[in-house]
Amino acid sequence: MEHAIARAEAVNPHVNALCFTKPEAARAMAAMAQPKGAFGALPFLLKDSGLASTFLEGSVGSELFAGMTSPINATLTERFEASGFLPFGRTTAPEFCMAPTTEARANGGPTRNPRDTGRSSGGSSGGAAVAVATGIVPIAHGSDGGGSIRIPAACCGVYGLKPSRGLIPFGPVRGEAWGGLATDGVLTRTVRDTAAALDGIAGMELGAPYAAPPRPASYLAELDRPFDRPLRIAHWTEAREGIAIDPECQAATAHTATLLRDLGHEVQEAALPGIKFSKFLDAMIDVMAASVTLTVNGVLRGAPEKDPKALLEPALFDAYRMGKDVGAETYGLAINRFHALGRTLERYMLDYDFVLTPTLTRPPARLGEISTDTDFLGFRRNIGSYTTFLAIINASGQPAASLPLYQTATGLPIGVQLIGRFGDETGLLRLSAQLENTGSWTTGYPVFGAL
Repeated sequence: MEHAIARAEAVNPHVNALCFTKPEAARAMAAMAQPKGAFGALPFLLKDSGLASTFLEGSVGSELFAGMTSPINATLTERFEASGFLPFGRTTAPEFCMAPTTEARANGGPTRNPRDTGRSSGGSSGGAAVAVATGIVPIAHGSDGGGSIRIPAACCGVYGLKPSRGLIPFGPVRGEAWGGLATDGVLTRTVRDTAAALDGIAGMELGAPYAAPPRPASYLAELDRPFDRPLRIAHWTEAREGIAIDPECQAATAHTATLLRDLGHEVQEAALPGIKFSKFLDAMIDVMAASVTLTVNGVLRGAPEKDPKALLEPALFDAYRMGKDVGAETYGLAINRFHALGRTLERYMLDYDFVLTPTLTRPPARLGEISTDTDFLGFRRNIGSYTTFLAIINASGQPAASLPLYQTATGLPIGVQLIGRFGDETGLLRLSAQLENTGSWTTGYPVFGAL
């Protein structure tokens, strides 16, 4: 814990990745800790995503929620602690976790990419990815409702797996978020650490609205088991509706395809499934706007003196306004679009074991490039052209991971995504481990490693 606190104090002024830290209370916690679970007594960070903790306050990246506390722990918080994690602070997030970059006004400035401080760390788990990439902690909590684990993993050069819908608990207060798009997980430097974390946090929660997919007795124990045949992997080299893919991102997937073939697997360029991406994006915007209205009104019921226009960033206030006009039919149609997309992708996966895509359509965005100083519709459509391959997998509920297998000539990380069949975290972790063992992992410490 002393090491983690010292690293945080040395690194955070350069990158702004942490908030709500409690170093003195953390020292006392560590002094009394009894080793338990897979991780014994390991310093850990919770994302400022609203995950309930009796120990750590939060704000969900918003001035509206400043000083938010909870009288209970979330089920996931309890599972983290039972696994041997000691949460001593929170990592920064954009307002309401609704951006692929972490530049919330409430954080006092942007969270910077440690490989290039003029660029974004990604989002919404941007602070978590930076904390792992710079060695403050080896593993940190993240959440993903439209790519929010995979985006920062790609930007900062770490490993980020989004689990299947229902595998990670959401309770006890909530059953789902964003119409079933959102889930939680971790960001790590190694596949092994992610597998061990899933062993501790995955599994059905009593009363959950979604059944957890079947899971092995231990993901970690399955990690090195070889596949009994070559895998069939679809390689998507084009994006939907004319969205351009940067040559560096194309090069990253081509490099990964070569690694997969060298491992004995079959990789073939494949046509995209029949998805109307712009229609899905509209549905996602409707659901997210409705979620903002629900969230803000929940605060205003208890604190009617608060002024949402003054306390929310422009795009989020516009979402609050939009959400008031999302009718029952519009919301219902949006959920139906999510479900239809899930059926389309699962049918597509009958012919393939995995799909290989770029994580993002271009390298990590420069700070200010994706700004909330605009309307919500324009803001989210801008995001859609950057995260084209990600949110559709939140709709389908499949597992997907961003792998750190490539970087530019200047050392900027470029992530690649592997998408698995629903419930096949075991296969996704095993294939990720095979790729990690090729020696192409690019998780070396950035400049801040010397501090």
